[in-house]
Amino acid sequence: MAEETLFTKIINKEIPADMVYEDDLVAAFRDINPQAPTHILIVPKKPIPTVDDVSEEDEAALGRLFTAAAKIARREGISSNGYRLIINCREHGGQEVYHLHMHLLGGRPLGRMLSR
Repeated sequence: MAEETLFTKIINKEIPADMVYEDDLVAAFRDINPQAPTHILIVPKKPIPTVDDVSEEDEAALGRLFTAAAKIARREGISSNGYRLIINCREHGGQEVYHLHMHLLGGRPLGRMLSR
């Protein structure tokens, strides 16, 4: 089993968060350091440290990340203009919390993903 993370504590209601979605497989809450007007983290409830640690048994939860993202984007009013979904993996990918999570960002034009 993976180590307990900040996100595990949020899922377990040990740390308060502005929860915007929750079901049996995933939880979603507002990022405390938003990089866009809408910045929500969508997290599988099962702690998976990185994308490299995903197994076939995780497919339902990972698929749910995407269906939850679409639902949340509609609720937040950003689906018609578009939004960005980001999953970082390890140090070079920019991962800061080692509990796999998806960033949902929108509410303004986000520009290029990477500078050349």
